[in-house]
Amino acid sequence: MAKKEKMTEENLVIVESPAKAKTIEKFLGKDFLVKSSFGHIRDLAKKDFGIDINNNYQPQYIISDDKKEVVKELKSLAKNSGTVWLASDEDREGEAIAWHLSEVLNLSPDNTRRIVFHEITKDAILRAIENPRSIDHNLVNAQQARRVLDRLVGFELSPVLWKKVKPSLSAGRVQSVAVRLLVEREREIFDFKAESSFRVSAIFSVDENGKRSEFKAELNHRFKTAEEAREFLERCISTEFRVRSVIQKPSVKSPAAPFTTSTLQQEAARKLGFSVGQTMSVAQRLYEAGKITYMRTDSVNLAKSAIGSIVSSIKSEMGEKYVKVRQYKTKSKGAQEAHEAIRPTYPDRASVSGTSAEQKLYDLIYKRTLASQMSDAIIEKTTVNIDVPGQKHQFVATGEVVKFDGFLKVYIESTDQEEDEESAAFLPPMKENDLLKMKKLEARQRFSQKPPRYSEASLVRKLEELGIGRPSTYAPTISTIQQRGYVVKEDRTGERRKYQYLWIEGGKVQQEEKTEVANAERNKLFPTDIAMVVNDFLVNYFPNIVSYDFTAQVEQEFDEIAMGKVEWHRAIDDFYKPFHQQVEETLEKSERKTGERILGTDPKTGKQVSVRIGRFGPMAQLGRSDDEEKPRYAPLTREQHIETITFEEALKLFDLPRELGTYENKKVVVGVGRFGPYVRHDGKFVSLKKGIDDPLTIGLDRAIELIEEKRERDNKKTIKTFEENKDLQILNGRWGPYISFKKKNYKIPKDKEASALSYEECLKLIEEGYKTKREKGKSKKKPGTKSGKQAKTRTKKIKILNLS
Repeated sequence: MAKKEKMTEENLVIVESPAKAKTIEKFLGKDFLVKSSFGHIRDLAKKDFGIDINNNYQPQYIISDDKKEVVKELKSLAKNSGTVWLASDEDREGEAIAWHLSEVLNLSPDNTRRIVFHEITKDAILRAIENPRSIDHNLVNAQQARRVLDRLVGFELSPVLWKKVKPSLSAGRVQSVAVRLLVEREREIFDFKAESSFRVSAIFSVDENGKRSEFKAELNHRFKTAEEAREFLERCISTEFRVRSVIQKPSVKSPAAPFTTSTLQQEAARKLGFSVGQTMSVAQRLYEAGKITYMRTDSVNLAKSAIGSIVSSIKSEMGEKYVKVRQYKTKSKGAQEAHEAIRPTYPDRASVSGTSAEQKLYDLIYKRTLASQMSDAIIEKTTVNIDVPGQKHQFVATGEVVKFDGFLKVYIESTDQEEDEESAAFLPPMKENDLLKMKKLEARQRFSQKPPRYSEASLVRKLEELGIGRPSTYAPTISTIQQRGYVVKEDRTGERRKYQYLWIEGGKVQQEEKTEVANAERNKLFPTDIAMVVNDFLVNYFPNIVSYDFTAQVEQEFDEIAMGKVEWHRAIDDFYKPFHQQVEETLEKSERKTGERILGTDPKTGKQVSVRIGRFGPMAQLGRSDDEEKPRYAPLTREQHIETITFEEALKLFDLPRELGTYENKKVVVGVGRFGPYVRHDGKFVSLKKGIDDPLTIGLDRAIELIEEKRERDNKKTIKTFEENKDLQILNGRWGPYISFKKKNYKIPKDKEASALSYEECLKLIEEGYKTKREKGKSKKKPGTKSGKQAKTRTKKIKILNLS
């Protein structure tokens, strides 16, 4: 009875996001007011690390300017509420948000309740309210320990890099380890030397009920040279081929476990082409709308109630024979969450409303969850061995037949492997000693594959394998290393490569040289030269910080803090004192590192040619800094690396900028700038196309093509210009038409036709737009901002960004 009375008092529920608040509000009655804290309400101060190192590493928290109004409102509401329910997420970050709220709002333990739920459904919310708990300070301490340690590492290590490598660099406990993985893989690729061999394949036909059925087979041996391959093909010209054996083996395929954070990120990348950050953003929206369970989890466990619902769906849609109930066990060490795998909150809902991305990700989660409780697929694999008389090698054909599809009816897991071989195909019925007719026989030169570069998804998998980071850290880590310029995510078109092709035609072996595109890559992570130099410096002077074992060990310590087994101040102290000493010694004793390579001497000038990291990135240098004449500098192109560029390639860079000729009586010049290679004509710059155009070899005709292409794009962008003022234009932008005037953009109302606007009407809209920005700037002013002008400027910037 007492509990019911408590429920009827005025209750304030605080969550961390407006979307979550909106969903929860639907499930609670009029006695509950749901408000959002908009994430963390305070963070470490920037001054003095924001940590009192001499006082047990006590964090110095400050309320950020943009949260002061939020805090003021929440304080007022909390003061007038009977009970305050802290309903932030149930992981360490969510626990820390709840603790910060209780501290800042001066909440009394007597009328404060902490509630958690891993899905936003009416049952889950009401169950949480029936079973409140107090704030788990062990979880809070684990989050504080991570935040303090990462701040100490970043704030102490980054200035070392500024002094010893290059200004404006950054380092971090997890980000630097992720970069190391990429750098080491890149060097494996640099050192890789492809070996070639010849793969022999044939197309045979067999008589099947009076009809000839064809199938493909491959020789179980690869030849080293074209001569060996030719010799083998010649021996096969008049050979009779027979089936030596037919082996049929039943096999079983089992479904993958339901999604964890990392497996969802990997599969969404492979199947949907989502970046890791995009996956988490879309999953967050689905969770906050009450459509899926919590999206940051190491667990593959499913609740019994969920399994019951899933099984019912499978039975009603496909029948009893498709059901096989499974309970998966989490393999990940130190899994910090006790909740479920990622699944639909209502497993009987096959689809949901929302954006295209939300629907696609939900579909993936739904099918993976359903498949996890479905029967194994029964496969029959067939292997046919074909004799080559007089030869020790034989042809092998493989195929498989799905006898019972089981979970494959719903879901097939993807892999990161880029398949070179053809997948197993259907084979016609055959038996031992059947005579086969050879329809085609060929040998192709094939090259060994270099180690694959990491994609975002495969990097997440590697970090998880090594025990580095946790579900909440994968996406921010990958985002950070790209933002800091250590890693570039892009496509590479590959290079043209020649290979030998041999085949039998007209009773003879024919041979020709063919060309193929090799090593093309899509959405892969490429470390930059600066990443390599920084990584080498850290490995040399801070080997423990970038050690995989050490970083994984720190994660385990955080887990022990979360379980109350380790005191967090002591754990930080054990790390910080020797680390700080390391920093002091490195600043004092280490040499400046720029990754310099001396390549040789220029035959024309007798000056030294070298490459190194400069102020704006990797560059070639002609001459030494102590020469009488000032050295010349040339930036490296996108495809060049300090570690692999040759003397000849570096020397050619000093031919840039190159004058290609004239077009429309104006010079056409090609060069390389801070933003890559370009063509300059009539004061305008046109970027060269990555992977297609080389600034060292591009000619005038191609440069003119690029100039004209840009003009065409610009013409499509321009809706209208005015003779009265060339600075005023009506342009077509990403979000529709807008007015551009003196490098500022102004919105055009939806009820106005952009192409019909007069010069005077445009000026009026510019004036109105300016007034609107000023008014918004004044209204946005908050306590704690330096001035109304500052707020106005910020609002204006946002407005401009939304129009361009």
